[in-house]
Amino acid sequence: MIFNGFYAGKKVLVTGHTGFKGSWLTAWLVRLGAEVCGIALDVPTEPAHWSLLDLPVRSEICDIRDREKVRRIFAEFQPEMVFHLAAQPLVRLSYSVPVETFDVNVMGTVNVLDICRQTPSVRSAVVVTSDKCYENLERPQGYTESDAMGGYDPYSASKGCAELVTAAYRRSFFHPDDYGTKHGTLIASARAGNVIGGGDWALDRLVPDIMKAAAKKVPARIRNPKATRPWQHVLEPLRGYLLLGMELFKGRSGFAGAWNFAPSHDGVICVGEAAKMLKAAWNTVEFTIDEVPDSPHEATLLHLNCTKAEKELNWHGVLAPAEMFELTAGWYREFYSGNRVITVGQIAEYESLAEERNPVWTE
Repeated sequence: MIFNGFYAGKKVLVTGHTGFKGSWLTAWLVRLGAEVCGIALDVPTEPAHWSLLDLPVRSEICDIRDREKVRRIFAEFQPEMVFHLAAQPLVRLSYSVPVETFDVNVMGTVNVLDICRQTPSVRSAVVVTSDKCYENLERPQGYTESDAMGGYDPYSASKGCAELVTAAYRRSFFHPDDYGTKHGTLIASARAGNVIGGGDWALDRLVPDIMKAAAKKVPARIRNPKATRPWQHVLEPLRGYLLLGMELFKGRSGFAGAWNFAPSHDGVICVGEAAKMLKAAWNTVEFTIDEVPDSPHEATLLHLNCTKAEKELNWHGVLAPAEMFELTAGWYREFYSGNRVITVGQIAEYESLAEERNPVWTE
């Protein structure tokens, strides 16, 4: 049984549930039998994955910077578990709206954690940041959870700051050594990046741009074909978040810390190769190389070391690169060819593969 039935009946609050990763997480939680409340801004795109899903959850359209409204929602819902995903999630956009990026990603995280501190029903909280939180020296070795925070651009720096905020709250108010005596909440952070999957229509992102172009039967423009990225399907890190939240809820204080969730080395693929794999999965895809020399800085090499998650959480990637691109392209192909939303079916397919290839995660 998936997660051994753990999430059935749990009261789970998800911030950022209308976004790409948040909507997939919410759909999975509903499938697992959880009672879900979401807090987020209205859908960020049109179309929007969240709107297409039409899930039976409590959906509160609210800015996480609105402290009093967020506090009221927590007080009314009394969540047992919190997954904090609400954010300004785009590197290139952060150059245009740096103040908003820091405000949402840093002070929004402060608000959520401080309200968790004032909500005794909360037993576990997972703060989702990004692989870009690290001080990226563009080295071939993967970054471990103890490496320094940093960030070249406003987005990356804001995620590094969110990690520092989370660590400060954990040490100051939710110290693992004091669990069960001074408090009853365990907090962790999760770092993943370059997540792909169906239902993402964000601007200036490779996969959505290629999929939108394919639907129109025009070539997509690839601006940085040699840059490498640690690609993974959205369900891979979400499984990590759900495993982590479960361990925290069970009172296992050793899991209250930072965690990397990223693909193995075979998932670290250059942008040009990723475009070719999407074309192999959906033959309508076409693209041209159009490098832009004056574009804003973006990292060209970033890799995470996930040994901690593999050894302690028994978390391992399930999908080979070709499979994750096939799932992604297949979602868009079904949507654009017949207006079919196959999210729940893909979650079921992924669960079956995970049980077959990594059975320990269901025990």
